[in-house]
Amino acid sequence: MITKHQVSAICLSAVFLLAACKGKVEQAAESKQVCISDTLAKIITIDTAKVTTMKNELNLSGEVANDDNNVVKVFPFSSGQVVEVKVSIGDKVSRGQTLAVMRSADIAGNYTDLSSTQSDVSVTKRQLEQAEYLYKSGIASERDYTEAKENYNKAVAANTKVKSQLSINGGGNTSANGMLVIKAPQSGYIVEKNITSGSFIRQDNGGSMFTISDLKDVWIWANVFESDISKVKAGYTAKVTTLAYPDKVFTGKVNEISSVLDPDNKVMKIKIALPNPDMLLKPQMFTNVVITNSENAQSVSVPAKAIVFDNSKNFVVIYNGKCDLKVQEVSVIKTVDDVAYIGAGLRPGDKVISKNQLLLYDAITGN
Repeated sequence: MITKHQVSAICLSAVFLLAACKGKVEQAAESKQVCISDTLAKIITIDTAKVTTMKNELNLSGEVANDDNNVVKVFPFSSGQVVEVKVSIGDKVSRGQTLAVMRSADIAGNYTDLSSTQSDVSVTKRQLEQAEYLYKSGIASERDYTEAKENYNKAVAANTKVKSQLSINGGGNTSANGMLVIKAPQSGYIVEKNITSGSFIRQDNGGSMFTISDLKDVWIWANVFESDISKVKAGYTAKVTTLAYPDKVFTGKVNEISSVLDPDNKVMKIKIALPNPDMLLKPQMFTNVVITNSENAQSVSVPAKAIVFDNSKNFVVIYNGKCDLKVQEVSVIKTVDDVAYIGAGLRPGDKVISKNQLLLYDAITGN
């Protein structure tokens, strides 16, 4: 049962509520007429809504890798022990620069064989000359002369073989005491080093000693989940950012798409080739990759900076004249590359204010 005092309180509350509503209506009525002054006109920008093809964005994670076409791996040609390593990871090296020095029993053995075969060549050459003289004098038989000639040819072949082995194993960077100097086959940066001073290199070692890359171009390998495979194609634009340079955007295109999924993490790999003239991108850097592509669907679009977000809604300030401005709520489908695609609230040809529109929005709405 409602008492007399309760009825009085309810009536009083209703009066205050009506007064408040009346105040808001009056305030809204007072805020309708807003004009753009000559001073304000100089600092605003007016854009026209137009129909455009919508773009789509796909965010991926990736990693910087060497361009395999510009990478050289340095392998050991002989077994032995590393005596000295003269470079570290990240060092810039020039073609022909010494990378490491090692002592090799194989090299020392090759020089011993070289000395032995050279002696054989000298001996068999004298025997051949003697056999030839005797044969022409009618003292020795043709068989003796032919045999001496074959022995000489065998000695020369054995000597040539040893020289070839030394050339392949050292290329002039070896010495008779078994020292082997490892030199850089090209200029670039040391991106991988797998040896240290004192390391022993075996003949069956299949790993490289160093990896050299010029880093003028790098590859970005990005991961695409199975649900997004249809959204990526070769030729799509890719924008790459890194933790090291969050404000710098590297732009490239999708060059290659893997035909199989990675068996470990069930993602498809895509490759993006990027120029790296300033050497900012380093192998193993983590990256964020944004793939942009155009869809067939079209929509009314305006610059994204024209959108005013207030009270969980999106608005624009429509310009019809200096004293004819209107705040219009719009439905934003998505925003890609600083362009807002509008689902409802704007028509092609509508003019919107896209710079310093917040000043006018506040004046019109009374905020």
